[in-house]
Amino acid sequence: MVREIERTELNDLLALYTHLHEKSIPEWSDHLKHTWETILQDRNHHIIVNIVDGKLVSSCVCVVIPNLTRGIRPYALIENVVTHSDHRGMGYATACLDYAKALAEREHCYKIMLLTGSRDAATLRFYERAGYNSREKTAFTQRLE
Repeated sequence: MVREIERTELNDLLALYTHLHEKSIPEWSDHLKHTWETILQDRNHHIIVNIVDGKLVSSCVCVVIPNLTRGIRPYALIENVVTHSDHRGMGYATACLDYAKALAEREHCYKIMLLTGSRDAATLRFYERAGYNSREKTAFTQRLE
């Protein structure tokens, strides 16, 4: 079942993120609590989850960003696409991305952007099959440490 995350599922999400790039689950802190509350209260920040047999197996984040160009239409940014390693290749992340696309369409976004740090050919094909392309834009990032 694909839906938006519930308040009580933070620990499950943090555990899932260890299958993305996190090495461990962060310790509970005021900063973590404040960040979680900020996300939950932001109507433009959507954490989409796929629940299978009561377990959170896949997720992505979709943030809708208000915009003053393109007919004053917002755009969406997809981040943190992850599937538990035991559940990959079963369409769970695709379902999350489809949910994000429907959400972006409902919000009248004119585009969805997705960045990946992966160079893995299978991962790149996965995003292409989901409707994304790497020909339309050039992405640059700057790490702030």
